Amino acid sequence: MLTARSVDLPEWVICSGCRALAYGKRFRRDLLVCPECGRHERMTSDERIAALLDEGSAERLDFPVATGDPLGFVDSKPYAARLSEAQAATGMKEAVACVRGAIGGNPVVAAVMDFRFLGGSLGTAVGELITRTAELALAERTPLLVVTASGGARMQEGALALMQMAKTSQAFRELDEAGILTVSLITDPTYGGVAASFATLADVIVAEPGARMGFAGPRVIEQTIRQSLPEGFQTAEFLAERGLVDTVVPRHGLRSALARLLSAGARRPAAPHAAGGREGPGAPLVTDPRDLPAGETWEAVRLARALDRPTARDYIQWIADDFVELHGDRLGGDCRAITGGLARLDGAPIMIIGHQKGHTAKELARAGFGMPTPAGYRKAARLMRLAAKLGVPVVTLVDTPGAHPGIEAEAEGQAAAIADSLRLMTGLPVPVVSVVTGEGGSGGALALAVANKVLAFSNAIYSVISPEGCAAILWRDSGAAPQAARELRVDARSLLRLGIVDAVVPEPGGGAQGDPGAAAARLKAAITAGLDELSALGPACLVETRRVRFRRFQALG
Repeated sequence: MLTARSVDLPEWVICSGCRALAYGKRFRRDLLVCPECGRHERMTSDERIAALLDEGSAERLDFPVATGDPLGFVDSKPYAARLSEAQAATGMKEAVACVRGAIGGNPVVAAVMDFRFLGGSLGTAVGELITRTAELALAERTPLLVVTASGGARMQEGALALMQMAKTSQAFRELDEAGILTVSLITDPTYGGVAASFATLADVIVAEPGARMGFAGPRVIEQTIRQSLPEGFQTAEFLAERGLVDTVVPRHGLRSALARLLSAGARRPAAPHAAGGREGPGAPLVTDPRDLPAGETWEAVRLARALDRPTARDYIQWIADDFVELHGDRLGGDCRAITGGLARLDGAPIMIIGHQKGHTAKELARAGFGMPTPAGYRKAARLMRLAAKLGVPVVTLVDTPGAHPGIEAEAEGQAAAIADSLRLMTGLPVPVVSVVTGEGGSGGALALAVANKVLAFSNAIYSVISPEGCAAILWRDSGAAPQAARELRVDARSLLRLGIVDAVVPEPGGGAQGDPGAAAARLKAAITAGLDELSALGPACLVETRRVRFRRFQALG
């Protein structure tokens, strides 16, 4: 078994960030995090493994990999001498340690880089070790974790080092094709060829606070284009704000965060459902529109838009376990109007995605009033592709006035982002259940609702345009919105009659906001029933039945 080899620390340590004094033993207990400023100092690979993996679970993978000097490279000293010095100083053969173990009881194969060894640079041996670790994960069908710490590709090995970017990327592609979860933990620093290959190819990217990542380093950028850089440039927080990493987690929380992620992404049989649990307490799904009251349409609009109506995050908190929210479209944005991530529903893994609004003016403004930008739809598409890779069902909660109608959204390709989501959902090889929980506004709603089963709460609405927009265009009077709502048939009873939704989930008296707990219980029962029904269908049949469902829509005689 592997045990951590710690670098001896003096009795007192000076933080390299704030220069505060820290007691050495406390600094060690705090996993090398400054108690004053929270700076995360660099860890050795052995320290990292001990901090992340379950005690006693780590087993060293001693892959027979050759190290050498393929170019006979000499700068101020021969490369061979630099290698020997690094090996003597670190006790490592190369800049990465490979292990098999567990995190929170979840099996994992890990490759952990060590910056002490020639700056964690990516040479032929490091590339081979990363690739062999990935190949073992593939052979054992076990999630792969890579912990990165690197200045980039190893210059002393020339183009051979460059080729390791392609080789490791190819290994990750094979894991994608096999449906095996990959996770990257970004530590400080992660640059160059490592950032531009396996570090950013993982399904989920977690970063430590303050960790820097980029292709070109700050000095290279400043010297090349003479451009001043913004505060916090390339830090984990900077990257998270731009949707380039999923989450930033302090070191003390990493093991539990990774454990929840590995657990949510693991395939386990669902727990048996209690008898009668699929329909909810006294609230079976309504499939005949005649069983729904013919209420005032505008009242449904009012209830669907109520500020105290439960949001996607509220419902996720009530119905799902082990929810791990994932962030970012990996292209530079993280729209807060879309929330989603891996979770468990009665023990079974799902990918749950929803439009997010809010209950207060501040929350609504932060979430863009539930109107996604292109980054939101691209984030949702990324999560759906991950669900397809892992073979887990997709559940979407629809509640939006529509896609964001702004200049920036149009400039960033709003129409194309929605179209891509529609096309993607028509071909997802996993069960898809969508529920309109509040507003279903136009293509912004449909982008998350191309499903095998489409449900709606009894006070939800779904329309090609808002009643106000329709009234302004056709009546030339926004005050005619109630009449427009009636003519558009936006209410659940009409939607069921038209076949837009397959069933309606009855709400408690006064609407879902009147008794959120009961509404959540009925939502969970409805989703569970839908997934149970679809679970017997294979991937090809799921795709075909979904396409047949949407192919049938045409004018009624």
